[in-house]
Amino acid sequence: MKFQRTVITMALAIYPAMSFSVFPRFGINNILTKALTGGSSSRIVPSVTRSTTQMNMILRNLFGGGAFEQKIDYTTLDFPGNELGESAQAGTVLVNSVKKPNLALATFAGGCFWGLELAYQRVPGVEYTAVGYAQGKEEFPTYDQVCSGMTGHTEAVMVYYDPQQCTYETLLDTFFDRVNPTTVNGQGNDFGKQYRTGVYFHTPEQEAIAKARFEKEQSKYSRPIASELKEATPFWPAEKYHQQYLEKGGRFGMPQNASKGATETIRCYG
Repeated sequence: MKFQRTVITMALAIYPAMSFSVFPRFGINNILTKALTGGSSSRIVPSVTRSTTQMNMILRNLFGGGAFEQKIDYTTLDFPGNELGESAQAGTVLVNSVKKPNLALATFAGGCFWGLELAYQRVPGVEYTAVGYAQGKEEFPTYDQVCSGMTGHTEAVMVYYDPQQCTYETLLDTFFDRVNPTTVNGQGNDFGKQYRTGVYFHTPEQEAIAKARFEKEQSKYSRPIASELKEATPFWPAEKYHQQYLEKGGRFGMPQNASKGATETIRCYG
């Protein structure tokens, strides 16, 4: 879809704070062109603003809706996506799985969520993973909306792990093996606020472990660590086609090894 220069100028005048980012996964500025640019299994997050989104209203007024107004049907997602969608709509953050309460949850953001998810799929003791949108205030975010940079979300991976088989420290090992924590708002070839990195803790125990690890990692760098370390907020699962994307073949139809302990180099875009 192409827009006239006058339309773009009007949009910038209406909403100058839009985020302009480069998205090499689908071609330079592709999304810019489209968008213009506690023991319990969960905890309630009252601080999160639950709204129908000012961003959606702006985009609807400018472009007549379309993909920007389409919601994800979380009931069609495989587990754990369906469980996470229900939790997000209730405004809660799960500490343990509702369906499988022996599994604990952890949230990480490391740039493009495809590659990070595959890295966690390979970790022994990780039973399930899901990609989605974290740490934003808008409800029902979609990929196009998040890529506009206006929802405040970052691409993230939810990890369901068995604490008897895999420690939280091990999950942090995978995170720091995958990211350069000093990079601001991006990773690799992907830049924009929606690609910022972070560790988002679900419990005080995770918080204490992560804080100690961040201090240790900081000693390795002269520049300050840019990765966020914050309390997790409701996690909105991404569209079904994003889930386990690289294991299923990615953009080139070449499935990548998701077996436990696999060491093949991860091709981030497929």
